[in-house]
Amino acid sequence: MNVVLARIGKPHGLRGEVTVQLHTDDPESRFAPGTVVATEAEPGSGVPTALTIASTRVHRGIWLLTFEEVPDRTGAEGLRGTRLVLPESAPKADDDEGYYEEDLVGLQVRDPAGEQVGTVSGLEIGPAQDRLVITLTDGVTAYVPFVKRIVPTVADDHVVVDAPAGLFDLYREGTE
Repeated sequence: MNVVLARIGKPHGLRGEVTVQLHTDDPESRFAPGTVVATEAEPGSGVPTALTIASTRVHRGIWLLTFEEVPDRTGAEGLRGTRLVLPESAPKADDDEGYYEEDLVGLQVRDPAGEQVGTVSGLEIGPAQDRLVITLTDGVTAYVPFVKRIVPTVADDHVVVDAPAGLFDLYREGTE
C-alpha cells in the first residue's frame, strides 16, 4: 500500500497550476521543484504514473503545484482527484526515521564517550518534539528531547545521548 502525500483538487489559473489537499507534514521537501512523485489515478484517466514538480507556492493557505508534464488548465483539469503517493517500497529519508516506544524501552543510554548513564524507560510523544524518558543510573528520571543533535545514535542495544551540560543535574536537584 502506498502512502498518500496529497490529493489533487481543482485547477487554479490557466498555466496548469492545481490545488492540493496535503496529507504530509513536510510538503516543502516532498514537493521540491524537480522531485518526481508517483501518482494513483482512475484506470484509463490518462494520468501519468509519475509527475515532476515544476513549482510550488502557497496562496491564501492553499498549496498550489505545477508539473512539468502539464502545461495548461485543460491538462490540470484531467488531474483532479489524482493522489500523489510515496510507494511503500520507497526508502525512508534519514530524517524520516521513526521509532516505537517498545523498540527503545530497555536500551542502555550512553554518553558520547561510551559510559552508561542510564536506561531508556519510555518515549513521550509531543506536539513539537518527542522526549526520551531515561532512568539514570542513580534512579532519577530525566527527559531528553529526542532529536538527532542530542540523540545522534540509536543502535540495537543502546542509544547515545549527547546531553547539554547540566541537563541531568536539573532532574537531580529536586531529589536531594
